[in-house]
Amino acid sequence: MIATPDYRALLATAVAEARQGLAEGGIPIGAALYHADGRLLGCGHNRRVQENDPSIHGETDAFRKAGRQRSYRDTIMVTTLAPCWYCSGLVRQFNIGTVVVGESETFRGGIDWLREAGVTVIDLADRECIEMMQGYIAANPDVWNEDIGEG
Repeated sequence: MIATPDYRALLATAVAEARQGLAEGGIPIGAALYHADGRLLGCGHNRRVQENDPSIHGETDAFRKAGRQRSYRDTIMVTTLAPCWYCSGLVRQFNIGTVVVGESETFRGGIDWLREAGVTVIDLADRECIEMMQGYIAANPDVWNEDIGEG
């Protein structure tokens, strides 16, 4: 276990994934699953638009790419945006111990629920994440509303 993870360095992986998703014409949300010792287990990005699959959120993509783990308690889910209820459920279901959020200003998601359940949530309030997401939403409000299940 690394003593004090450099959460901003871990976030860089998720940001790179978000940029890739945006370049592909998708929603710019990226994520990465790390072991607490600093090993990258998997990373991914929201590919709902690209693959016409509503289940491929950034967190689920990273989780799937990480493959099976014996335990998730000592893992860190890093995501550019606060996880939605669907992705918060994944964190709870598999007992992921820590969630690092690039930003929750644009979308709060389930972070309060995660904290109430004992998950350590670190919100970095990252300006680049905020600007990337808010810019996307301003240009694509219908796609964003579909992503979060709004009418």
